[in-house]
Amino acid sequence: MKCEISQNIQAAANLIQLGELVAFATETVYGLGANALNPEAVAQIFAVKQRPHFDPLIVHIASMGQLDELTTEFSSTAEKLASKFWPGPLTLVLPKKKIVPDLVTSGLDSVAIRIPAHPVARKLLEITQLPIAAPSANKFGRLSPTRAVDVAEQLGDEIKLILDGGPCTVGVESTVIQCLGDQPVLLRPGGISLEEIQACIGEIRLAEIEDYAEANSPVSPGMLPKHYAPSTRLIIVDHPEQLPAAGSLGVLSLYPLEDTEFRDCQFTVQQILSPTGDLKMAAVNFFAALRKLDAAGIDQIVALRLPETGLGRTINNRLERAAAS
Repeated sequence: MKCEISQNIQAAANLIQLGELVAFATETVYGLGANALNPEAVAQIFAVKQRPHFDPLIVHIASMGQLDELTTEFSSTAEKLASKFWPGPLTLVLPKKKIVPDLVTSGLDSVAIRIPAHPVARKLLEITQLPIAAPSANKFGRLSPTRAVDVAEQLGDEIKLILDGGPCTVGVESTVIQCLGDQPVLLRPGGISLEEIQACIGEIRLAEIEDYAEANSPVSPGMLPKHYAPSTRLIIVDHPEQLPAAGSLGVLSLYPLEDTEFRDCQFTVQQILSPTGDLKMAAVNFFAALRKLDAAGIDQIVALRLPETGLGRTINNRLERAAAS
């Protein structure tokens, strides 16, 4: 099977309604979607991605009117967050109703839900009138796709259609917040920063991701130690003396190197995320830059750690997952 890259939203909707898979654009990354209420369709997601069944999926909906079908409770905290950030790159983990297949939630009593902002994703959801389960449209653990051609490179022989919505405008996956008890928990940093979340609801507990990962019981996507990884070995450094002594190196940096203490270091290839150090621009460029370095034929990718603030925290999280052995 060779997939079609298309802008035909109706054709994509027809495939979803027939129980097929469709890759589609969102503002975060491209998703691999199926009817979330059809276990056979959802099973295809796990098969195509080679994704372990203990890793739950995010369900995308068109409007808050669909929440009653999927969740038993929507707390005041969840309501505040949804009012502020939906549609957008925020996923809320909520108590689920029995209609949601266990395969979607990996047997958990909670379901991760998001209303995307991308017009293509929203139109697809509106036409299908279905909740769509959709992790990133890539092989499990590999670099997330931010363009239709990225999806085609990894999954083009296994799905029928990629719904092209252009390059993703956020560039990193959604922020995931668990809203099950009195205390909300940030499970995965993403396209909405910790500072923005705190400004909306006050202090929030940060998940100790390794606690979930060691037991193979993540309560959200993106919580496994090894994830978002290029094929080329990646290391994170803070100072030049940490650089490997031998081998060809490619560097990933927020700023131009002349603005850093690495200005005199020799690299085979460079990828600069933002000439001005803008963290939102860096997030948009992040996966595309890693993809270019991965294709450069170098021995190692050296990532310079970003400031631990705003979307820098999100990018550092992805780098730490990519560098995990």
